[in-house]
Amino acid sequence: MTLLPHQIEIIGYCAAFLTTIAFLPQAIQSWRTRDLSGISVGMYSLFTAGVGLWLIYGLIIEKWPLILANALTFALALSILMLKLRSKG
Repeated sequence: MTLLPHQIEIIGYCAAFLTTIAFLPQAIQSWRTRDLSGISVGMYSLFTAGVGLWLIYGLIIEKWPLILANALTFALALSILMLKLRSKG
């Protein structure tokens, strides 16, 4: 089966939407409760850095599904990481 370019873009947007929206409940719960005891600083640091690199990669190759999803996920992950770092000190 051969996919057309617009079909490939649709798959990218669907994947981007699902992986980003899956992260939203964690972010909302973290903001509301301020309970970050179950959050690992190491894991969130690595995750946030990885998402940031995916964002840079998306910008370099100019692929909007990567750019949009990773920009939003990076902002959410960074906000949780910052809450966690502030709660430790």
